[in-house]
Amino acid sequence: MAKAAVPFPKGERRAKQGALDLARQVLGIEADAVRALASRLDERFLEAVELIHARRGRVVVSGIGKSGHIARKIASTMASTGTPAYFVHPAEASHGDLGMVEAGDVFIAISYSGSSSELLEIVPLVKRRGAKLIAITGKKDSVLAREADVWLDAEVEKEGCPHNLAPTASTTAALALGDALAIALLDARGFSAADFADMHPRGGLPDQARVRHAYLRINSVMREGTEVPRIKTGATIRQAVVEMSRGRMGMTAIVDAAGKVKGIFTDGDLRRALEKSTALEQRIDDVMTLDPRTVRQELLAAEAVHVMEESKINQLLVVDEHGALIGALNMHDLFRAKVI
Repeated sequence: MAKAAVPFPKGERRAKQGALDLARQVLGIEADAVRALASRLDERFLEAVELIHARRGRVVVSGIGKSGHIARKIASTMASTGTPAYFVHPAEASHGDLGMVEAGDVFIAISYSGSSSELLEIVPLVKRRGAKLIAITGKKDSVLAREADVWLDAEVEKEGCPHNLAPTASTTAALALGDALAIALLDARGFSAADFADMHPRGGLPDQARVRHAYLRINSVMREGTEVPRIKTGATIRQAVVEMSRGRMGMTAIVDAAGKVKGIFTDGDLRRALEKSTALEQRIDDVMTLDPRTVRQELLAAEAVHVMEESKINQLLVVDEHGALIGALNMHDLFRAKVI
C-alpha cells in the first residue's frame, strides 16, 4: 500500500521555493539576452551570411571552454542544414589541426571576452591561410573583434549566475546567434524538409524516413529519357525484343509519331506470342496490349503502387496531359526508393 505523502518541513519548502524562483530568474535573464540580440541585429549579420554563403570552402567553428561546446553545436547545426561545417579545437589547431583550414574557408571564432589566448594565437595563421574570419564576441573593443572580417555582437547585460561569473546567458546568446546564422543560410540556399531528411537517414526525427519515402512523387522515382524503352508503331516483334533487352524493364512502350502511348509489350505478351508461334517479323501492333494503364508524374509514388496492385501489373508508363510518354517505372524502382 502506498504511503501517504509527507509535507515538506517548513524550512525545506522555503528552500525549494527559492530554487524555483532562482530558476525562473535564470530563464528570464537568458530569454532577455536573446531578445536583446534580436533588437541589435544589423548589416553585420547580413555580411556574415553573405560571406558564408559565397565561400569556396567550408565553415570552421572554434572556441575554448564553454564557448567550445557552443561552437561544436553550431557546427553540427550548420552541417545538418546544408552548410558544410566542422569544429576545430583551438589548442589542437596549434598542434597540427590548423591544416584543416584552407583558403576559401570561413573561420568562426567564439569567445565572449574576445581575448581567449588559444584563439588569438591562431587568428594570424588562419588569415595567412586565406580564410575569412567571423568573430562572435561580447566585447566590441576586443582583439578578436577588431581582427575579424565580420564581428557579431553577442553582448549580454548579465549572466544567469548570481555571481555573474559562470557563462550562462552569454553562451545561450552565442548559441542562439549561431542558430540564426544556420537558419538564415538554410533559407538562402532553399534547403527543404526533404533535404533535411536526407541529412538524417538514421536520425531521431519522428518517422522521418518513412514519411519522406511515403511522400515521394512519381517524377522522383521514374526512369526518363533513353532509360525508357520505346518503339514506334509499325515496328516488328524482333525490334521490340531488342528494345526490351536494352531497357531491362521487362517491357517496351509503343508510341506513335507524336510520342503518344498506343500500347505496351511486356515479357508476358512475348511469351503468349511465342506460344502461338507468332513470327518475330510480325508487326508489334498486332500483339501489343492496347490502352495500357498510365499515370501522371505529379501523383505520389504510393499511388503508383496502388495502380500496379489493382491492375496486377509490374510496370507503369508515365504520360503528360496530352498522353505523350515521359517516363516509366516498375516495382523494382519503387523498392529501391523504399516506397514499398
